Amino acid sequence: MPYICRRPKEAMANFGISETLRAFVREAEGFRTKAYKDSGGVWTIGYGHTRGVKSTDKITRRQAEEYLEQDLEEALKYVNVEDVARTQGQSDALADFVFNLGYGSLRTSTLLRYIRQGFPTEEIQGQFRRWVYGHTPDGKKVRLEGLVKRREWEARRWAE
Repeated sequence: MPYICRRPKEAMANFGISETLRAFVREAEGFRTKAYKDSGGVWTIGYGHTRGVKSTDKITRRQAEEYLEQDLEEALKYVNVEDVARTQGQSDALADFVFNLGYGSLRTSTLLRYIRQGFPTEEIQGQFRRWVYGHTPDGKKVRLEGLVKRREWEARRWAE
């Protein structure tokens, strides 16, 4: 059985949004001025912003940057609630995971359980790499190359 990581509350730090994370999300999401449906069929705009987006929405780069900051702050808030990140790299990896997949996915994941139970880094990285599937409009499960690249970045960043 792996070592269970039990650290006192004051030993964990709350990390901020790093420029490394911002730059990665900008690159991974790309910038779109007009609303589009993402691979999951969700209306999206700017750098992956989804809250309240309608099919007719348009956005400026400045607005997109503001939404990106808000969305990353929200993702980071959930990461900090879990209180498991010990480095900026770990915080960035989890914040991107939450930004991309939502807090519910993290909260109920084997990934979070492995982190909490102190599994070795390589096994935690393996859990990131499992989250690479999306669905076609007809519900068929497919491996998405964009998610493979994103999870690989998260797995590497976890170990930094």
